[in-house]
Amino acid sequence: MKEISEEILEEQDFLLYIYTPFCGTCHLARTMLEKIEAVHQETIFYEMNASLYPEFMQENKIESVPCLVIKKSNNIQEKIYAFHSIANIYSYLLEYQPEMFTENK
Repeated sequence: MKEISEEILEEQDFLLYIYTPFCGTCHLARTMLEKIEAVHQETIFYEMNASLYPEFMQENKIESVPCLVIKKSNNIQEKIYAFHSIANIYSYLLEYQPEMFTENK
C-alpha cells in the first residue's frame, strides 16, 4: 500500500484504506488488503491515517475505521466498513476495478 497524498486525493479514481494506528480491526483489514496486493503483485490500495486527515474525514462523512473508500469518476461510490473476508473485498474489486481481472492489463 502507498500512503495517500493531497495530489492523489484530487485524482478521479482510487481505492483508499482508512485506518488508525491503534485499531485492532484495522490491522485485520490491512492484512486482507495486503494479501490481495501480494497475489496481484502490485500496489492496488492507498492508505490514510484518519488522524492526519480530519478535514477529509469530515467532508466525506467517514463514520468509522477501518474504511475502504472507492472513488470513481470523481465521486465516492462506496464506503466499506465491514471487510468480512478477502472474497468480500474481491467482490468490490470485480465491480469497480474489473480491468484487474483481464489477461491484458
